[in-house]
Amino acid sequence: MSKNIMHSRHDEYHKLTRGERIGYGMGDFAQNLVFGTIGGFLALHMLTVNTISTTTAGFIFLFVRIINVFWDPMVGTYVDKRTSKAGKYRPWLLRAGVPLVILSALLFAPIPGVKGSVAFAFIIYLALDLVYSLVNIPYGSLNASLTRDPESIDKLTSTRMMLANSANLLVYTLFPMFVQMAAPKDRSLKDTGFFGLELNLGNYTDPSANYAWFGVYAIYMIIGAVALFICYKFTKERVVATAEQTANVKTTDLFHELRHNRPLVILGMFFMLAYTFMFFMNTVNGFFNQFVVGHSEWMGAVGLVASIPGIAFPVFWPKLKKIFGKKGFFHLFLAMFIVGELLTYA
Repeated sequence: MSKNIMHSRHDEYHKLTRGERIGYGMGDFAQNLVFGTIGGFLALHMLTVNTISTTTAGFIFLFVRIINVFWDPMVGTYVDKRTSKAGKYRPWLLRAGVPLVILSALLFAPIPGVKGSVAFAFIIYLALDLVYSLVNIPYGSLNASLTRDPESIDKLTSTRMMLANSANLLVYTLFPMFVQMAAPKDRSLKDTGFFGLELNLGNYTDPSANYAWFGVYAIYMIIGAVALFICYKFTKERVVATAEQTANVKTTDLFHELRHNRPLVILGMFFMLAYTFMFFMNTVNGFFNQFVVGHSEWMGAVGLVASIPGIAFPVFWPKLKKIFGKKGFFHLFLAMFIVGELLTYA
């Protein structure tokens, strides 16, 4: 018995291999590919191609966000209280991953009879967001269950950020360019901003571009599904709470913790503001380039400039943490984030 306990403790401090780190990071890659495209381009598609009014689209997004406030703690509690032979968290990558991909594709599907349908857009987007929580929350918990080894955790963070930003490169750089290349209306030779590269691009905000949107997004969803499967295949849970430890976990625990844990509240407020600004910029970017700058063909070049630092910098994160410390490291990149946001719309 004692040997089993010692082996279990040793296993908890497992040194993650490069393959394991990449395997887990493919989960970030998949989610950014699937949901990053939704966050960055669904509003543009909904208002222009799908011809839903701005007020209605805004209400749909707001209502679903409010539902998330109550839904996410319930998902966390449900997942914590259940386990299977495949693990506590890993199975959700497939259980909810497949519906996630299908629902995402349906939002862009050119289905006769539902174009401009508020009810269809609302139901599918609500279902998608609920299912996304069933992937994202267990995936976040899976991170902590892989190992307790500090060095492996630092390397894992760098790896997953590189893969997440690689997906952002595909989303914000290549996705709008691919859709414009497939869009049938108002086609002409345009300068993409990629070092003089000119391509024959169409108007991707015209309703006639619906098949172009769906075709490109369907390919992205296939890649995302494969990435989720790789994540499932190459990860192993080693640090998992027992049934006794999770027996008393309740949905209300989070709200109780927020009342008594001031550092958690501060951290939560930071993430709320950071993600608000990030999603605002990602969502508005398409409209900004199309209707303010007047050059939608530059979307790819702008996305490339924004994505490169996110892919290159994580390699240096472990060393920078040692130089500045965790708090100094946080302040450094927070300052860079704020300056970048201000310069974007200056």
